[in-house]
Amino acid sequence: MKLAPSFYFVLILVLVSRLASAETIQIDFTSDDSYSVEVAKINVGDTIEWLPKNEGHNVEFLAGPNMNSLPEKSELNAFYSVTFSLPGIYLYHCTPHGNMGMLGLIVVENDFHNLEDIKEIELSRIAKSVLQRLIRIAQLKS
Repeated sequence: MKLAPSFYFVLILVLVSRLASAETIQIDFTSDDSYSVEVAKINVGDTIEWLPKNEGHNVEFLAGPNMNSLPEKSELNAFYSVTFSLPGIYLYHCTPHGNMGMLGLIVVENDFHNLEDIKEIELSRIAKSVLQRLIRIAQLKS
């Protein structure tokens, strides 16, 4: 079956418009051992940048829709950027401060299919309490 040239034109137009509409969200490391945006709701193709506005912090992913596709943890005090290509929930923390509750949650395409996996991650009592709060916020935003 041969496709009409107009099909390819429409396909290219859709792909280009999707790339042009991709957003970048910036999250700071704060002085009170938290992220400036604790729950980010984004679309596939969007990018999150973490900015080292305060020293002693990084980003380490603990869970996501595909554990094999999670990026390596960032260096301390370093700019870090990730573009998200899979829908679902991503949980990350600051390696030195995760047990104290420095967590972040990213929900891509408002997809909660892996929520139970996120809830089962082993965390300190404080971090578990923070995670429960972040999940409530994410669900309210949906």
